Amino acid sequence: LRTTLLFLSPKDLYTAPDSCEGRCREPYSPEDECHCNPECERHRNCCEDYYRHCRDGEHPRCRGAREGCSPPELSGGWGAQRGWLQARVDVRALLSLPTLWFYNSPRLYKYVNEELFSKPTYASFIKLLDNYQRATGREEDVTAEELREQDNFLREVMKTELMKKLFAFLHKKNRYGSEQEFVADLKEMWFGLYSRGDGEQDSSGFEHVFSGEVKKGKVSGFHNWIRFYLLEKQGAVNYFSHNFEGPWDTYPDVLGLQFSWDGFYKEVGSAFIGSSPEFEFGLYTLCFIARPGRACHLSLGGYSLSIQTYTWTKSTYGDGKKYIATAYVISS
Repeated sequence: LRTTLLFLSPKDLYTAPDSCEGRCREPYSPEDECHCNPECERHRNCCEDYYRHCRDGEHPRCRGAREGCSPPELSGGWGAQRGWLQARVDVRALLSLPTLWFYNSPRLYKYVNEELFSKPTYASFIKLLDNYQRATGREEDVTAEELREQDNFLREVMKTELMKKLFAFLHKKNRYGSEQEFVADLKEMWFGLYSRGDGEQDSSGFEHVFSGEVKKGKVSGFHNWIRFYLLEKQGAVNYFSHNFEGPWDTYPDVLGLQFSWDGFYKEVGSAFIGSSPEFEFGLYTLCFIARPGRACHLSLGGYSLSIQTYTWTKSTYGDGKKYIATAYVISS
């Protein structure tokens, strides 16, 4: 039995538009996350790029933005990061991107050169993936060895140019005073435990996004290509379909897909294909800090890209800081 699978648009799946690109002077709609008609200035509910798209770049002073800068300034900060966001590990020299057959292939990946996985950030990332009980509602038992693996992964990613430049950018914005403070916060926001069940410390941002969970009989999170590849190799993942036929000639490649994991179904998922752990970890971190709970629109190498993040609202750490609930690339 073969079921035809329908992929909805990112707007239908995830969020109302939060950019004014192509929306200037459109009628007000309460469904929109932000607005682009002239009245938005009076009501102070304009999208952050309203002045860039609808007022020829004219903008007022920052109005209490969390990052301490005007929206155009922050957008410019992201623009300046395009170079480092592309300064990734040379994946394509080592990775043969998948040949994808729609519906009639038992596997997503035809071939991956696993020499890639010996690189320090990959090796330390992969060691983290088996540290979790995937079922929500079951308390995580974090061992001393697993804590060391978390520290080792953070140590390795912070050696990369990408993460060093991310820290420099956030330090310039007065978000962190030192690299030590930044790393300590990364450990809390990504690896700090909270409860998705009935009080058990059963989940974390890292587990949800990169390793994947099962909640109420369905796959939740699971947005990483390396995790998918390793489980598919073991026969634990059954790939159903994807929403992109190529050509695979640009970066980043983004795939929307449907699959099952030991019989648990993922109806709509998304993942980068072929990116390094530090690329995804850094990009999700940037968007979570700068645009928590909203779509984060970026341009990488001239290609538009959107990341959605959500904060965990039921518990906090430190002085009211929020954990990562999820982060994923929006696929179209």
